[in-house]
Amino acid sequence: MRLATFNVENLFSRARVMNLETWDAGKEILAEFTSLNARLLKDTYSEADKQAIVEALDRLGLNRSDESEYVILRQSRGRLLKRPQSGAPEVVAKGRADWVGWLELKTEAVNDLAIQMTARVIQDINADVIAVIEAENRVALRHFNDQLLKPIDAAYDGIMLIDGNDDRGIDVGILMKGSHCIASIVSHVDDREGNTRVFSRDCPEYLVQCNGNRNILVLVNHFKSKGYGSQAESDARRKRQARRVREIYDLRRSQGVELITVVGDFNDTPDGDPLSPLLSNGSDLKDIFDHPKFQGDGRPGTYGNGTKSQKIDYILLSPALFQLVTGAGVWRKGVWGGTNGTLFPHYDEMTSAVHAASDHAAVWVDLDL
Repeated sequence: MRLATFNVENLFSRARVMNLETWDAGKEILAEFTSLNARLLKDTYSEADKQAIVEALDRLGLNRSDESEYVILRQSRGRLLKRPQSGAPEVVAKGRADWVGWLELKTEAVNDLAIQMTARVIQDINADVIAVIEAENRVALRHFNDQLLKPIDAAYDGIMLIDGNDDRGIDVGILMKGSHCIASIVSHVDDREGNTRVFSRDCPEYLVQCNGNRNILVLVNHFKSKGYGSQAESDARRKRQARRVREIYDLRRSQGVELITVVGDFNDTPDGDPLSPLLSNGSDLKDIFDHPKFQGDGRPGTYGNGTKSQKIDYILLSPALFQLVTGAGVWRKGVWGGTNGTLFPHYDEMTSAVHAASDHAAVWVDLDL
């Protein structure tokens, strides 16, 4: 049985601000978007809040219209603000109860060739079970399966995705083929620490029945990114997420479940403190990169250029599952490898970075079940 994880970075549509040449180009807009959305949830808007709202709307290009290049202000009922013909906008709502609405990121279609390259990666990996990260929704996965995977004989029979906590449409899901199927699902979308939801997306537990024989518990994750917000806040949230995953893992092990894998994009390196609950602190989870049968390509990372500081995608295995490994590796050909593949080989059809299937390499493991 082959298991894989792949950050597909959306299949058909993606927030426009996340589709720019580099992540840095859009991170200030994303940070402003997140901060303003949080402020708009306040029960009461102080004068300082109102001033901050007006200033944030201006930075997002929404001072004269409810629609800018990257963001939409939805005002469904009631009004947040009024815009005089001259002068600055004025917040007229006294608080959250005075209006119904929200901020929304504009989306645009992903480059057609990039979608084809995403399908090509999945075809070439040929995994029986693949965790997909940053997929829009289950319907998008189904359309992707029908429209792109079926024509190249790479279709999957089972498709599941549970909507998570990210309003940008970047959720985690799972695809299964042949007789592999889901025996049960547990969602942790509403797990909380205090009043805050732990997971940026979700940490679904998929109990996958393999060929009608043994079951594997697959925990799919996409931890908080480093892209916006302060480093301290981002690190703290990733550590909370890792700690909660460890609690779930330890609970299932105590209940007698031996074959467990934790997979996905953890947005941090193995030596980073945020991942210590999973990779140290008494954890018996083992990184597939550390298996003697792992087939490396000389690059230790999984993102971008594949440097050590770019190792952010993982397949972690329980000890019993680690013993069943017959092979493993990284599939990097869907990542842009530089002009003419000067850094590493990529698909010949890719002549520009915009054609890349993803900035993430896929990681796979073969298991003798």
